[in-house]
Amino acid sequence: MVEDEPLLIVETVGEKSNILLITLNRQKKLNALNKDMLDLLNKTFKSLQDNPNIRAVIIYSEGKSWSAGVDLKWASSLGWKFILAIKKGQKVFARIEKQPIPVIAAINGYAMGGGMELALSCDIRIAADTATFAQSETSIGLPPGWGGTYRLPKVVGLSTAKDLIYTGRRFSAEEALEMKFVSKVVPLEDLRNQAIEIAESIARNAPIAVKVSKKAVNKGISTSVKGGYRAEKRGVWRCFRTKDIREGITAVFEKRKPEFKGK
Repeated sequence: MVEDEPLLIVETVGEKSNILLITLNRQKKLNALNKDMLDLLNKTFKSLQDNPNIRAVIIYSEGKSWSAGVDLKWASSLGWKFILAIKKGQKVFARIEKQPIPVIAAINGYAMGGGMELALSCDIRIAADTATFAQSETSIGLPPGWGGTYRLPKVVGLSTAKDLIYTGRRFSAEEALEMKFVSKVVPLEDLRNQAIEIAESIARNAPIAVKVSKKAVNKGISTSVKGGYRAEKRGVWRCFRTKDIREGITAVFEKRKPEFKGK
């Protein structure tokens, strides 16, 4: 399919240009996710392993929709191979979720079905006051297929997740905040800057410590207390051997801001 504009806009932002801003830009299709967009997202996140300077990622969007979910025209064109669209989305969202550095979803407009599942694969979600959400797959005859059935209960709780999935109902940014699906709601005009501000606060911290913290948190919600403690001990030991911890402690005594190098 030939698109009139780039599907993704990828740029570095922030004081030290160490934040990657990915903007969904398929505005005419409400940023619905087709094969090309998923491939570009996968390629972009895969390339981060070759760019150790990046400390955080933001997924943003242009237009009135963050993402309307899977492009049904593309998915339905696959016929009985529709499952390939499911596998592709699962693969890409798993890559985002497992990305060593934090990923922030800055959500404006519609986040529906697969768009909501894209947001679920991110570490932190903030929303514009214009955002509208729905885990809407059951309204067209399908269950969620890109991780909604197992990620959503971890975020909002089992009963609320079942309500949202079974009914497919729409809910506002304020309700998303109440159920802790998002951590912050801001005016639309402030959304981009607020996301960058959060990313900047992450980027100022020791990058290895942030990475092992993310790994430990993700491990902790899927294991026993003992397993969680074990992940923490491994993380502390790894950081204890870095130059960054010495820089952090020295900066405290010298009453200055630390300059972490990720070493």
